[in-house]
This record gives sequence, C-alpha cells and structure tokens, in this order.
Amino acid sequence: MTTENSLLVEVNDRVARVTLNRPTALNSVAGDLHKALSRVFIDLGERRDINAIVLTGAGRAFCAGGDIDWMRDAIRDPEQFEIVTWEAKRIVYSMLDCEIPIIGRINGDAVGLGATLALLCDITVMDEHARIGDPHVRVGLNAADGGGFLWPAVIGYGRARELLLTGDLLSASEAMQLGAIGHVVPAGELDAKVDAIVSKLKNGATKAIRYTKAGYTIPLRQLAHGHMDAGTAYECLTNLSKDHSIAVEAFASKQRPAFTGR
Repeated sequence: MTTENSLLVEVNDRVARVTLNRPTALNSVAGDLHKALSRVFIDLGERRDINAIVLTGAGRAFCAGGDIDWMRDAIRDPEQFEIVTWEAKRIVYSMLDCEIPIIGRINGDAVGLGATLALLCDITVMDEHARIGDPHVRVGLNAADGGGFLWPAVIGYGRARELLLTGDLLSASEAMQLGAIGHVVPAGELDAKVDAIVSKLKNGATKAIRYTKAGYTIPLRQLAHGHMDAGTAYECLTNLSKDHSIAVEAFASKQRPAFTGR
C-alpha cells in the first residue's frame, strides 16, 4: 500500500517495508512526508500480521533531513510550526511505542531528522560509505526532533554534546565504533545483512520479541516525553531567529551562512 507518494509501505510475508520516496531530493522531509511519518508507525504497530519493519530510503540517500523549501515556508508562516512540532513528537513517540522491531536499512547519508529516524530503529545496518549526524545548528535550529536526547542516550554525553553543538557528521565506521549504528557493510551486502536479521525476527517468538522491545524502550520513552515539549518549543524560537533565515537562504544558494548571533 502507499500512505503518500513520498512514503511507500509494502507488507509481504509478515514484513513491512517502509521507504522514504523523494530520491531526487535525497529523501529530505517536507510536509506530506513528515505527516506520513507521524502516522505510519502507529498504523503498523496496531497490526498482528507483521513481525518486522524495515525502514529505508529510495535512491542514494537514507534521509537528508528537512527540505529547504519547507523550512522557507515555516519562516514565512511560523504558525504552521504548531502542526510540525505535533507531528515531530508523534514520529518519535510512535517509533518507540511500536512494539514491532524496526530495522534501519541505512542505504546512504542519514542527516538531521534522518539521523533521528536511524537512531530510533532497533537494529541498524549502514552502507560503509554513508554518513550520519545532526547538523541542526548549521541551519540555525535547535535539534528538537529527537536528536537532543537520542544522541546522548545512545552514545553517551561525552561525544554527543560535541556532535550536537558542532553539527559534525560521522562516517559509518565512526558511528559503529561509538555504538550509534549496529552494522556497517559494503553497499552490495546491505540487503543480505538486513534480510538475515529480518529472518531471525520473522521466525522468532513474536510475543517475546515484542515485549522485549516494550521493556527496553521504557527509559527512552521516559526521556522522549521529558524532552520533546521543551525541545520543540526551543525549535519554534530558533525558527524565528535571524540566523536561521540566513542559513536557509545560504543553503538554498549553495553558500556558507554568515551567522550574526541573532
């Protein structure tokens, strides 16, 4: 089935395959895709005929983060950010609440929200040439879509603070060394590795697997509910900042932003 043209969902043999489908835009997230992501894991999580979910991107990227034109629209009409922040919380909550294991097939760069989606997956397999990171600060925004609590929770505060403050990206091997990613393989081996993991989950003890995920996500769910309201409020404030406007226009023209601190 198709939830939106920008998000494809196929269910076959107890496995749901969810594909971000904006390949020409490197699967950057705009309004329709953001809305679809806020609902798809709620819908899939209610089903009892699915034992595993595979999340991936079409083309050469997993997800390049927020779409620049979408950011421009939010600057022009800040009130739409109320909907965006509501959806952002639902994306995070629904992926953590979904008791079905989610396998991230990280076929290319996972940036910003893309990195958050990857970190929210239970098991991740990443192309050895891909990168991952949260460069919200590079576009003048607070990292509010989940990265602010996920990175410290997954890799520890020591390195996470630096990555969030600088927006630096990690190579696949660096990400695996820090524990952000579970497996790194050549692109040609990506599907075989994912399929091997899916096979274990598909043929495993369904209730035991579901309840195991329900248990180990409790601390992350508590962190999410303690963080997301304040984080999204801060993001709304940075959406109104001069630096964010400067960054969006600079990125649109493929230039480096000259921040003013305003």
